[in-house]
Amino acid sequence: MRIAVVAGELSGDALGGALLPALQQRFPQARFEGIGGPRMQAAGLESLFPLEKLSVMGLVEVLKHLPELLSIRRALVRRWLAEPPALYLGIDAPDFTLPLAKRLRAHGIRTAHYVSPSVWAWRQGRVRGIAQSVDLMLTLFPFEAAFYAQHHVPVECVGHPLADEIPAGLTVADGRAALGLGAGRSLALLPGSRAGEVGRHIDVFLAAFARLHERHPQLNALLPCATAALRAQIAARVTAAGLDAQVRLFDGHAREVLAASELALVASGTATLETMLVGRPLVMAYRVAPLTYAIAKRLMKIDRFSLPNLLAGHDLVPEFIQDAATPGALAAALDAWLREPARVQAACTEFAGLHERLRCNAGERAAAALAGLLRQA
Repeated sequence: MRIAVVAGELSGDALGGALLPALQQRFPQARFEGIGGPRMQAAGLESLFPLEKLSVMGLVEVLKHLPELLSIRRALVRRWLAEPPALYLGIDAPDFTLPLAKRLRAHGIRTAHYVSPSVWAWRQGRVRGIAQSVDLMLTLFPFEAAFYAQHHVPVECVGHPLADEIPAGLTVADGRAALGLGAGRSLALLPGSRAGEVGRHIDVFLAAFARLHERHPQLNALLPCATAALRAQIAARVTAAGLDAQVRLFDGHAREVLAASELALVASGTATLETMLVGRPLVMAYRVAPLTYAIAKRLMKIDRFSLPNLLAGHDLVPEFIQDAATPGALAAALDAWLREPARVQAACTEFAGLHERLRCNAGERAAAALAGLLRQA
């Protein structure tokens, strides 16, 4: 049995690395081929092209690499139409993987997709194209599965791998010990993991912390840096803000930084989910280029943006979008968490319940759903 799998970036490689061994247990004769990184290759995938060929971000980068991307996709189509696999699975990277799925499915090959694009949030009409592309959608979140069910797309919610990885009940003492820190009170600052994202958030985050520090002089800040280049960018802004003594930088270790802190100021995205799973109250800020925001505002179909609020279905954590994300507003919202321990306790109790809902052993559950699809063939 040949199973074709394509992941588009390292996050997809991590998902595939957990999924392929679970599939191999169910189908010991299966061979995997496609595109993946080190974790999928360690699990037995024959990668026909380097994962890095697909890992391009931003409009300019994509346009620059578009001829090569289209060439890779055509090569995969030729290969798998000539020798059809039992199943094709795309993992994330929907702009590359879903058109490939549509082409293969039109020739009778069973297809599935792991990690829904944000079709429930904007450009909802895309769901019709997805319905033509996949026999099964695997989602990370229950609200995504509900959206696909409403549109009659076969779907299975498999939970989020982070919920499986992060243990319940992480204490501040646990986090501080992991980082080699003594006793103290800290705010985690997570301004993003890409240069543009950091550039839009770092000065506002530092200014908000400076205001909060005036009210709580015993509070310092911990800031994880995703790369060496980002560390240099962030360090320069910390120095410019005169906060070298109050802000400590780390190379990675975002989860430990969150665990070591009493609360967090976080840019939107998966970091809001990770903060919730670690069990820390947070404030979310989201700033993008003005034109991008104007377009998104017209197309968005949701009123909440942070994953904790989307999962809870109500305003569980404060959100500040675009011009609302000012230093004063962010500092006030953080200060409210520090001054209302009962509210913190109630939020953390709800965080724990959401964590439990998402802890589904995602790799195993995804493998079981795909095994059911294969057995229908």
